[in-house]
Amino acid sequence: MGSDHYFSASPSSEQNLRRIRVTLAGHAVEVTTAGGVFSPDHVDSGTGVLLANTPPAPSGGDFLDLGCGWGPISLSLALESPHATVWAVDVNERALDLVRRNAADLGLDNVNAVLPDDVPDDVVFRTIRSNPPIRVGKNELHGMLQRWIPRLAERSDAWLVVQRNLGSDSLQRWLAATFDDGYGVSRAATGRGFRVLRVRRHGTPPTGAIELP
Repeated sequence: MGSDHYFSASPSSEQNLRRIRVTLAGHAVEVTTAGGVFSPDHVDSGTGVLLANTPPAPSGGDFLDLGCGWGPISLSLALESPHATVWAVDVNERALDLVRRNAADLGLDNVNAVLPDDVPDDVVFRTIRSNPPIRVGKNELHGMLQRWIPRLAERSDAWLVVQRNLGSDSLQRWLAATFDDGYGVSRAATGRGFRVLRVRRHGTPPTGAIELP
């Protein structure tokens, strides 16, 4: 990749398109990946841990895959919840092109692969699923999460997978301190050196009702 990073807006490295076979949402599928995007040869371990340790997505609504890469999370959500709208967000234009190509190849018309600023301001999310780009740096990562987590709908969850030796525990502490009013932060799962963190936005229950966790 030379000087490129998978979070480069316009990778200058050779595209080097390739087809790989993967299993997404229980379906064996063939997808297109390329150089200059994250994990082009397989579903990376962190994403695998996330997909294996999150509950079924809601049947409808708007979902967010933050830092979508070539699309394993977005495509899984779209396959699992065909009546939902999946927003696949990335700064890498090549990654977005791959998500669009893969969604079309799989017959999925419920995926919108867009730049962050192209998500309408009035969209709120029934779920956020993300293998966030930790290597962009702490300040950039924190700014990203501060932008998107407040757009969770009430009684909805963000699920983030972070490698333990890349600061998952410190990120959990930061999330708990930052989202301390109206949210709950917990570690949902641990596997293969990764943590799955859950950020739940609480709602205001009707008078006399008991809000479930």
